[in-house]
Amino acid sequence: MRLRTVFICIILLFASGLSSCKKDLLHWKKDQQIDSHTTHTIDRILFLNDTLGFAVGGLRFLYADILTTHDGGYTWSLETYPEAGKEIYDITASPDGTLYTCSYDAKMLSSGDTGKTWQFRQLSSWQPYKSVAFPTSTHGLMVGGVSFDFGCTGHVGSDGNVTSYDSVGYELNQIRMLDSQVGFVCGYGVIKKTTDGGNSWRFLNINTDNFTAMDCRNPACIWTCGYAGSIFKSTDGGESWTRMRNGNDLTIPRYHLYDILFTDDMNGYAVGEDGLVTYTDDGGQHWMEFDRFTKDHLRCIARAPNGDLIVGGENGAFYRLQR
Repeated sequence: MRLRTVFICIILLFASGLSSCKKDLLHWKKDQQIDSHTTHTIDRILFLNDTLGFAVGGLRFLYADILTTHDGGYTWSLETYPEAGKEIYDITASPDGTLYTCSYDAKMLSSGDTGKTWQFRQLSSWQPYKSVAFPTSTHGLMVGGVSFDFGCTGHVGSDGNVTSYDSVGYELNQIRMLDSQVGFVCGYGVIKKTTDGGNSWRFLNINTDNFTAMDCRNPACIWTCGYAGSIFKSTDGGESWTRMRNGNDLTIPRYHLYDILFTDDMNGYAVGEDGLVTYTDDGGQHWMEFDRFTKDHLRCIARAPNGDLIVGGENGAFYRLQR
């Protein structure tokens, strides 16, 4: 009898959670599919100004893709770079405007003419880099890893020369530098901070997820999401963290999150598997799910120059969203 009562309570908890999910389901004012001209994965989106933007991706062992828009993200053209030949996971711009990408097996493309032409460089370390930052015009950092228990960090010059390299026992997923000295990396059970341009890194007090992405709104306010569905916020530059969504809570939907974006202090989005877009309008206190316009995993989210959202993901999934 006692076991039966416990079982009924568990069922009621799940039913309550499902009912809450349906009640909180949001609807887009407009969700428009963008022609990506590819069935490959789109991993990262970057806008340089009101008209020019890039999206990068490909297939891990086969293709390196760069999509370019000249009209603020409404239409895109695709170029594939066989000399790189590995999936491009990230793209960044240095202070002088030079663009850099990073690919699996330490392949790098760079452009000094806003993407009109790209130069290929094979880095000497041959590591599975997944994220890149160029906080100065001459010095960049790359991080990556595989299989949860291997990670790597490389310092690279604008000429593609790797000046130093280090390996760690946990996968690293993303690096974001706020200036030439201060930055963060996130990965499997870790977020670390540097205050000396990446020469040394300090572990921060957060470790309960495989952290996949960060949104650094300013030096104090940092958001991060994890593959297990957790979302954390720091308001003191990473010294302390508040869990805004518990991915291990059995009473709420199970999410796998890949990217996070806040458009202001209160409004934020996270994207993930099976077309998930979840949203908060109260600074992360509550998260609501949008109705799903695709079943493809969404890997990245960015804000278009006019304020729309653009998301990209697997199988060439590419959408423009209006809330």
